[in-house]
Amino acid sequence: MLCGGVSSQAKPATAEIQKLVQVVKAEVEEKEGKTFEVFDAVEFKTQLVAGKNYFIKVLIGNDKYLHLRIYESLPHEKKPPALTSYQSNKEKHEELSYF
Repeated sequence: MLCGGVSSQAKPATAEIQKLVQVVKAEVEEKEGKTFEVFDAVEFKTQLVAGKNYFIKVLIGNDKYLHLRIYESLPHEKKPPALTSYQSNKEKHEELSYF
């Protein structure tokens, strides 16, 4: 994958991706003003930058989804993953794309 480009194919979420979404779950709940009983990563794409952006589709229940963008800095920076953006009111069929 080229630096800066978003991977073209979404991949099924892994345990590592689920850990990333759990790190930002409380922040998303605060921004949305609600608590999510379901917060399951479904699929993801990545973008190499000075670190890595993850674009992750998250099931929040009742066939509703969020798209999260989480930035993971380079290991030597020793910073936790950070929510940089998200989109709500998404549906299962909607493709993950840069936002």
